[in-house]
Amino acid sequence: MNPLWAPSPERAAQTLLARFWREAERRAGRRFADFAALHAWSVEKCEDFWTLVWDFGKVRGDPGLRRLINRDRMPGASFFPEGRLNFAENLLRERDATPAIVFWGEDRVKRHYSRRELHDLVSRLQQALAAAGVGKGDRVAGYLPNLPESVAAMLATASLGAIWSSCSPDFGVQGVLDRFGQIEPKVLFCADGYLYGGKEFDSQDKVAEILAKLPSVRQCVVLPYVNAETRVGISLRDFLKPYEAGKTAFEPVEFNHPLYILYSSGTTGVPKCIVHGTGGTLLQHLKEHLLHSDVRPGDRVFYFTTLGWMMWNWLVSGLAAGATLLLYDGSPFVGRGRILFDFADAEGMTHFGTSAKFIEAQAGADAPPREAARGPLDGLAARRRGVRLRLRESEARRLPVVDLRGHRHRLVLRAGQSHGTGLARRDPGEGPGHGGGCLR
Repeated sequence: MNPLWAPSPERAAQTLLARFWREAERRAGRRFADFAALHAWSVEKCEDFWTLVWDFGKVRGDPGLRRLINRDRMPGASFFPEGRLNFAENLLRERDATPAIVFWGEDRVKRHYSRRELHDLVSRLQQALAAAGVGKGDRVAGYLPNLPESVAAMLATASLGAIWSSCSPDFGVQGVLDRFGQIEPKVLFCADGYLYGGKEFDSQDKVAEILAKLPSVRQCVVLPYVNAETRVGISLRDFLKPYEAGKTAFEPVEFNHPLYILYSSGTTGVPKCIVHGTGGTLLQHLKEHLLHSDVRPGDRVFYFTTLGWMMWNWLVSGLAAGATLLLYDGSPFVGRGRILFDFADAEGMTHFGTSAKFIEAQAGADAPPREAARGPLDGLAARRRGVRLRLRESEARRLPVVDLRGHRHRLVLRAGQSHGTGLARRDPGEGPGHGGGCLR
């Protein structure tokens, strides 16, 4: 497969992947002639590779003495068997005024959270969840839009060593019960409603049906979004009212302690639970953000997703790389299909993530290209037989064109501010496309 875009040698040498490469050579005591050699080392010396990812990603926690046991057993191999860490602690590293989350709910709702504000909300949620009886190993579920409070609820859950699982509010009642009924959550977070295509949709009638058939739930917490009256459970405001923000306590858990429960699609019966461990999720996401996508502190990372897709979990981990999360909820076709690019322009987006379906929908619309774009993403020039995405490479306004015809994979595009423009790490001569192995 031909690369969609290639950086200059000078820019490639400045990436986090290049820095990681040099450190890998230093630790291995030898040179890697090309990416294939680096990749081979990551497989042959996988315990050294993942130790370097831990160190390079500045993971907070104790890796323990042993890095890998039962190496040749599958299943049975175990990384960092004595390691202990907390996922939320690694995403909440700073408590200052720098931006943590920027949220757009279509063109109607906008919210901004600093890292201090996010930390404070997590602190209060943690106390409220603990008072509701949530502790290590318990399950907390979210039936939620892609709100900042959804991220905070997940982080508060993880801070206690509890396990998070989520669905988006467009799921039907039975679809939610097929998933959450298997995991028996103690607390359910929902919203009063959600927006799509400029319309408001009520969530609480469906939530009432779900609660009637989900007896494990001790507390249902309703987040404000469309400003509907809370009719089920308790409002977020009342849930948090007894608690002041303070120092958040992070419960250290085992490296493989469950963090997330995701689900198969349900096309062959009831969706199957897929459990993701704490340490493995953190290291894999750090690897993808730092090495594959070159995410750095101050970057603004976006992925068009809901809480029903694993890309939401991936997106949230951008906090561990020091990025600001750009969250969007609703239809991407508001404003003649341009709202995501208005979002990019207004908020200084550096990484644009989407699925093939959105690109194909833009192509089918046969919309004219945007004129006089000023932001880091210049927008889509849609054609019936393909889509071309123009990205600004530098202040000199060189606009490389990325031809997306035939592309069927999830896509992360990097728009240039100080770091230039490009795609999630796939440089020519630096490795094959999709497949197995630590660096792919």
